Amino acid sequence: MKYFNNVIYLDYNATTPIDNRVLDAMMPFLTNEFANANSTHQFGVHAYEAVKSARVQVSELIGAEAHEIVFTSGSTEAINLAIKGVAENYQSKGKHIVTVSTEHSAVLDTCQYLETKGFEVTYLSVKADGLIDLNELKTVLHDDTILVSVMLANNETGVIQPIKEIAELSHGVGALFMSDATQAVGKIAVNVDELGIDLLCLSGHKLYAPKGVGALYVRQRMNRVKIPALLHGGGHEKGLRSGTLNVPGIVALGEACAISKRELSKNAESIGALRDYLETELLKIEGTTVNGNTSSRLFNTSNILFRGADSDVVIMGLSNPENDLPLIAVSNGSACTSASIEPSHVLTAMGLDEVAAFSSIRFSIGKFNTKKEMDIVIDAVKNVVSSLRSMVS
Repeated sequence: MKYFNNVIYLDYNATTPIDNRVLDAMMPFLTNEFANANSTHQFGVHAYEAVKSARVQVSELIGAEAHEIVFTSGSTEAINLAIKGVAENYQSKGKHIVTVSTEHSAVLDTCQYLETKGFEVTYLSVKADGLIDLNELKTVLHDDTILVSVMLANNETGVIQPIKEIAELSHGVGALFMSDATQAVGKIAVNVDELGIDLLCLSGHKLYAPKGVGALYVRQRMNRVKIPALLHGGGHEKGLRSGTLNVPGIVALGEACAISKRELSKNAESIGALRDYLETELLKIEGTTVNGNTSSRLFNTSNILFRGADSDVVIMGLSNPENDLPLIAVSNGSACTSASIEPSHVLTAMGLDEVAAFSSIRFSIGKFNTKKEMDIVIDAVKNVVSSLRSMVS
């Protein structure tokens, strides 16, 4: 097994390291306190109480009630549970679903699956800055629209959509509004009531908890949402998601949410300053531009087009440094589709051609990064890009 001891990690939108405080909170439930949370003996009741506390912690981060939180294995499962659940339970109203062409593949693939089952799906376009056109949304909504699903913050560009306005338009035709908030929760303030969200998904490994745990918010107050279960076999999570609870993961997610809530402003300020510094310096390289709206985006994300420099080659150059420099981990798109040879569907939807899409790098910064690391990255990127351009000139 190879261990990477000297890494500058700038791929926090793909996954985050576990916060040591989160690890400390979950560790007892991986060792001595291993009981099944559904066992009725006191050992099991203690595990159940830990899950109960975590449910409160998750709900408080997004302004929900504890009983509206359903624990899942992550956002992909939550998305499937929500979209397929609405499709099954609300088709007496209609079979029309609206989403956006730049959504995560978990949403797009689920919607495409439902099209094979007779549902009509409208995929909204985005403007050059990655934002949807609210007027286009107005024109596609109609009485048989049952669900509108729009990502709060894009995983590749960080662009934040006008969620409150979208929710209001959706509710105006009696449709439910869902948001994939995987990249937003833990980074920016999210309140489901203020934004008008009926269904929301989040994932632990995007906010310093481990992989394999997430949650789905299902509104039960003010326009209660009813969805059927996808998984059966025990009636866990109020019948919506059967299966023995992942107690260590759930405890970790709860702790991560509590920490995020406390440190939201501090992280926004410190991480945002690092992102701005990195971006400002990289944009001094000739032939570079930022992809996406720069005033409505996550503070930790910068997606930059380096014209004349293939992103895969840049990533390879940063990942195989010489002279004992650190390995620099960056991305050229979503980690869930990075194995694909296709250009980023997000960037092409924004109007970039394939060459430009293949020349774009996502830098996503986290709370463990430092300014010293940014200086190393800036020099390394400048050297790699310069070298590549000289080879093709």
